[in-house]
Amino acid sequence: MTTEPMTVQLPPAASLTPGRLRAWSWHRQGLDGSLAGCTAEQVLARAGWARSVGGANPYLTLFARAGIRRAQVDADVQAHRILELPTARGCTYVLGRDDFAWALRLGRDPAEATFKVVGRLGVDRGEIALLEEQVLHVLAEAGVPLDPRQLKDELGDSVRSLGEEGKKKGAATTLPTALGILQADGRIRRVPAAGRLDQQRYAYEPWNLAPSDLSDEEIRAELIRRYLGWTGGATFKQSQWFTGFTVAQSKAALAALGAVEVATAVGGDPLWMLPDDVERLAAFEEPAEEQIQLLAGTDSLVLLRRNAAELLAEQDRDKQALGRLALQADLPDHPILDRGRIIGLWQYDPGQERLAAWVFGATTPAVARRIAEVEAWIKEDLGDFRAFSLDSPSSRQKRIDALRASTTATAER
Repeated sequence: MTTEPMTVQLPPAASLTPGRLRAWSWHRQGLDGSLAGCTAEQVLARAGWARSVGGANPYLTLFARAGIRRAQVDADVQAHRILELPTARGCTYVLGRDDFAWALRLGRDPAEATFKVVGRLGVDRGEIALLEEQVLHVLAEAGVPLDPRQLKDELGDSVRSLGEEGKKKGAATTLPTALGILQADGRIRRVPAAGRLDQQRYAYEPWNLAPSDLSDEEIRAELIRRYLGWTGGATFKQSQWFTGFTVAQSKAALAALGAVEVATAVGGDPLWMLPDDVERLAAFEEPAEEQIQLLAGTDSLVLLRRNAAELLAEQDRDKQALGRLALQADLPDHPILDRGRIIGLWQYDPGQERLAAWVFGATTPAVARRIAEVEAWIKEDLGDFRAFSLDSPSSRQKRIDALRASTTATAER
């Protein structure tokens, strides 16, 4: 159903400067303290699902916005209040339970797409369907979560090897395809090893989640509504990158919401915004005092629109960090921010149990205090801060050394 067009008073484009838009997104993300005291479910509903690639981003997402410690996050996962699920574009995010059923539907097509790969290797749909049922039977009989190796051992010849050609196409056996479809259907779920989200070792258990009764069109409209609310506004191309929707699907979802195009002082593509947010933005005032946060490079503030360059002040765009920052689609390190503006970069050095932090300008007391707080939190709660599953102290040493060298160079100027 399409919403009737609304008459919305647009703020003057000249008033929507880069600084104001950065602060607005910061506010919409709840990084200004407005989510203090909220639960993990509430944070994820307001700020957006936390991208999970076997790294520590979900933990820092919740700690930065609401001060939630790792023990509480792990307890929420154990109680199924929040879970890591495959959803938009088939990517995994940590999200709250109110979103489980409809969000899983977004991951159904990517899961089914994997069948096309094995299909070209001589596997028919009936073989995968039979394997799905056998997986469910084995898990039910086991009574405990089983990891892929254990499942393969139990299933025996039911799991077919696809040889060297399959390995080249990322499908060594038929088991991952069956597991992916079962997850997208809500019939099984992944259980993180040791109960932690910052790794990529999983077992599986039966789930039987009741399916969403929303139509595909309603689900697409709901995701766009959430996305525009999380970001405070995004370009058409940015929304397509996150959702994976076609042009026609994106236009239909925006129309269903009565979304509004808003021109800005920076020119270029306009922002699409929810009508209520247009009015809120018109009345929004940038905070006068510092609001310092250290976030992961995959935090929603940065990842939802992949617009790290826009979060840099003009004088910082040519900063060299193994390449010009403004030319990199994704940050080489984790960002230090003040009211939405990137003011530095950081990595964690577990060998020294310290942060390597490069602040572009002067390190104010507020910046130093937040660096110390996050450093202590990582030591106490995580032990290390991995960006993704294969991240390791040795693999990031070059980055740590570069940050320290940049810090020294800045101090000597």
